[in-house]
Amino acid sequence: MSKALFHDPTSLAEQAEQLGKKAVNLGLISSFSIRYYSDSQEFYLAEDSTSCPLTAPEAYMKFKKLVESCLSQV
Repeated sequence: MSKALFHDPTSLAEQAEQLGKKAVNLGLISSFSIRYYSDSQEFYLAEDSTSCPLTAPEAYMKFKKLVESCLSQV
């Protein structure tokens, strides 16, 4: 069984940020930004300028899917 890398909303957002940075380094997305609020973060992808912001769980899943699909092709 794999060990969870996050245990609360803050650590989930940190993991989403790390996966986002990895996606940028792999050239899967050009950039992303994060808006920080007192109780949450919103993730914005440069390619999706017209879409709604992503929550930390949504960003985590999107970045994870991008990174895993790229790494599985290697």
